[in-house]
Amino acid sequence: MKQPTVWLVIGDKAGDNAQLEVVRERLGWQVDYRRLTFLPRYVKGKPLFRASLRHVDLERSDPLRAPWPDIVFTIGRRPSMVALWIKAQSGGRTRVVLFGRPKRWLERFDLIVTPAQYAVPPAANVLNITLPLMRPDPQRLHEAHSAWQQRLARLPRPLIAVLVGGSTNPFRLDAVVARDLVAQASAYADAGTLYVTTSRRTPAEAAAALEECLPERAVLYRWGDPAEDNPYYALLAHADGFVVTGDSISMLTEVARLGRPLAVYALPQSQAAGKYLVRAGMWLTRAAPRLASHPLLERLGLLFFPRELTRIHDWLYEHGMAVPAGQPLRLGSAGSAGKAVHDELDDVVARIEALQRDAPTGAG
Repeated sequence: MKQPTVWLVIGDKAGDNAQLEVVRERLGWQVDYRRLTFLPRYVKGKPLFRASLRHVDLERSDPLRAPWPDIVFTIGRRPSMVALWIKAQSGGRTRVVLFGRPKRWLERFDLIVTPAQYAVPPAANVLNITLPLMRPDPQRLHEAHSAWQQRLARLPRPLIAVLVGGSTNPFRLDAVVARDLVAQASAYADAGTLYVTTSRRTPAEAAAALEECLPERAVLYRWGDPAEDNPYYALLAHADGFVVTGDSISMLTEVARLGRPLAVYALPQSQAAGKYLVRAGMWLTRAAPRLASHPLLERLGLLFFPRELTRIHDWLYEHGMAVPAGQPLRLGSAGSAGKAVHDELDDVVARIEALQRDAPTGAG
């Protein structure tokens, strides 16, 4: 099979981009990267979803010009808008493989690889998988294991890693929640050590509360601290158990793929209405997907193909890969039930290879 020309159209989210890298490595295809930088108001702001470059800082991004590729791999709202623009410029010849969920126009993507937290209904161009495709990099794990071994060996065991995400609609992480997180995680450490690390999404008030209420012998790394090395990979390599906030599907997935003892700290919802909006959106998606894509419903909060993070939590519980925070961890075991996560990467690669076989190349 002739290798297609492939662009990876990516933004600045490392966890998103890592999923595309996993697929690229397994396929063994040569790719060209198109790294995007977004205009300041769209770094966090959400542009109206359309096939467009209006949200892109073209001077700071990689060039986007013909010859157009045969296939684009992309992930996320902002990069996928660019991918659809590329497809339009090619006269529809470029095929777009989207990882995650479409915000609109399911039919415009040639393949959508979507994990369980998104309510994307079955369709000919949809591959529903369970967990996102990210996984810890084996080389980085090996290097972190060696580099941190002596430093972490001094800490009393068990070493419990607390991986903290941040607020995401409709879930909240504030000072009150942060204190409760520490209280629940401390029960796992007993006479050992809590090692808490925040992320770039952790609110400042939550990070401050964590620092104030940590027990004796606990260690805190605040994300972005230039005076400290980020311990994330070292904790993946060395920790005896993990407590991870339920908003961070990427961290939950990476710990689960290692088969490590894992407790999910489910963040409380910021308002009861949020839960019912998600449920309403999911019902609309299943019952009337064309209606669910209407812009008015998006403005009202009934998102097209809504996200429900608890679907991932429930799957991890059902398959013995995690427990809800507060339930016992099986420290010292290979995992909460000694199971490994089924790797769906081969299924994804097979669908992409079939897409290449069944469509003409030379998008030009």
